[in-house]
Amino acid sequence: MIVIYHNPNCSKSRESLEILETTKEDIQMIKYLDHTLGSEKLSKIIKLLKIRPIELIRQNEILWKENFKHLEFTDEELVEVMCKYPQLIERPIIINGDKAVIGRPPTKILDVL
Repeated sequence: MIVIYHNPNCSKSRESLEILETTKEDIQMIKYLDHTLGSEKLSKIIKLLKIRPIELIRQNEILWKENFKHLEFTDEELVEVMCKYPQLIERPIIINGDKAVIGRPPTKILDVL
């Protein structure tokens, strides 16, 4: 089963979902703004993505710029910030087994199919 952490208000997220729907795979869609991720789950996703937590943060978001950009954080603290403010999480995130990718651009999804 393919899992997509999705924000229906995001055009890249919608485009990624469209690509996934063309496959014959089962898809589990998680609207991560409605069902926030815990720190353990988010840490596992970051490991699957093979990135550092700062790379999953939408650093151009006003919330980040006004409240966090000027501060120093450990990786664990960044995970906690994303858990508390999920709108800062880059989207969409697609997971297929032990492979994961951020769907920017949406064609990156093909790397995990």
